[in-house]
Amino acid sequence: MEQAKLSLRDKPAARWGALAIISLTMFFAYMFVDVLSPVKTLVETELGWDSTVFGLYGGSEFFLNVFVGFLILAGIILDKMGVRFTALLSGSLMVIGALIKVYALSATFRNGGPGYDAINSFSGFIHGITGWNLPPTALCACLGFMLFGCGTEMAGVTVSRAIVKWFKGKEMALAMGIEMALARFGVFAIFRLSPWLAKEFESVQAPVIFCALLLCIGLILYVVYYFMDKALDKDLEGEEEEAEEPFKFSDLGKVFGSGVFWVVAILCVLYYSAIFPFQKYAVNMLQCNLTFHELPAGSFWASSSVTMVQYVIMLVVAATAFMYNFMKRKALKNTMLLLSILSLVLYCYMGYMRQSAESIFAVFPLLAVGITPILGSYVDHKGKAASMLVLGSLLLILCHLTFAFVLPLFKTSQVGGVIVAYVTILVLGASFSLVPASLWPSVPKLVDAKIIGSAYALIFWIQNIGLWLFPLLIGKVLDKTNVGVTDPTQLNYTAPLIMLAGLGVVALVIGLILKVVDKKRHLGLEEPNIRE
Repeated sequence: MEQAKLSLRDKPAARWGALAIISLTMFFAYMFVDVLSPVKTLVETELGWDSTVFGLYGGSEFFLNVFVGFLILAGIILDKMGVRFTALLSGSLMVIGALIKVYALSATFRNGGPGYDAINSFSGFIHGITGWNLPPTALCACLGFMLFGCGTEMAGVTVSRAIVKWFKGKEMALAMGIEMALARFGVFAIFRLSPWLAKEFESVQAPVIFCALLLCIGLILYVVYYFMDKALDKDLEGEEEEAEEPFKFSDLGKVFGSGVFWVVAILCVLYYSAIFPFQKYAVNMLQCNLTFHELPAGSFWASSSVTMVQYVIMLVVAATAFMYNFMKRKALKNTMLLLSILSLVLYCYMGYMRQSAESIFAVFPLLAVGITPILGSYVDHKGKAASMLVLGSLLLILCHLTFAFVLPLFKTSQVGGVIVAYVTILVLGASFSLVPASLWPSVPKLVDAKIIGSAYALIFWIQNIGLWLFPLLIGKVLDKTNVGVTDPTQLNYTAPLIMLAGLGVVALVIGLILKVVDKKRHLGLEEPNIRE
């Protein structure tokens, strides 16, 4: 009798299957977000962009979300229409935006294809108002990236709400940690794949086409999720029907009026602004602060077969680190851990031998893949979410200051510089794991269930302000502090890195304030999600 009352979310295979579907789509989305980041130098050479233009392009992903308020609208749509509708809408927007970006980088467009004259005229208009010299390829790519950004940020809000729905009273933090770990795995994949595809096809358009095709697959997966979620609602039989407690616009006042909510939101924007914009410049920063020697033609380490081997090793690192979290027997856990560490060391050695900055930075999300589920499980069973945010801020400050002042000291020491770079990047990836594992599962403790979608959307909107602004600021600071430097591999990154470390300092102060407030008001941020 009791068995008959079980819903889909009470069945591990169903809820984890739903998580796998939505996580894979976000994996594809994260690949597309950074598809041009590891080939910044090539983009500037092939398309005639500079650091400021690249920064404008990087920030354009969030332009409509910030200045048109699309994200807030997305949250309201989510609360009114549900996760199924917003999943399909977000997937469609991502695909359309990706296709526009593919066209922007095509030879057809560059040679005066449909829309070129209009885009070129608009580019001149922008130059007359702002002084920004945006090539037509950059402006068209920005327009596509804007539309994609509406879709991917809406998807982020939808995924967070979907996890709350499927994992209520269960492994919510673990699920959010796994979703973000897999999404970040997309960063690793594209940082290795994008340069290889661009080289093989001799065009920066090639990796963009590849990622656009993956997003089409992601849209199909959202269609599958649509029917799964519909079945879940049928199983719940009114248990969580919004009709019992309908959404009203007046309910948004509960979000805007919560001081603690704003503290969490500001903490989020500071932390993410110090990470995501940095990713777009990280490869170029390594090229500027490390000494790389061009491999001779026909070298074994420059071959595509080595690239494939690195991918296999990467999968071994990710799989063994992930499996470590779920092994019950101590001997088997230790075996998985040892295999993961040895595989990571081997990958790092191969990255060094390949003399490739993108291969080095690609390890950024690897540690997160293994650590994020551990942290999520810890928050579920032990709590300490606010403390994790403080620790993440400290690690963030340390890493950016190391890149700014320590790494340049090893520019003449090829081995030493690479070791410092690898260690710092891995620690930065670990610090980035602390946010999704601790912050996102804390939001349901601060707002009513019926407005969770709007709450997540508001956080994402505030976060998007920083994600739009700081790529542009980094590009501007680079151009202003490197006047006369024409070689993109000889830029001085000290000033932008100090700026990003400053964000970490502010985040640290706010995190400490949050701990004090949580202790006084008993918000439960330090308490576990699962009562044992």
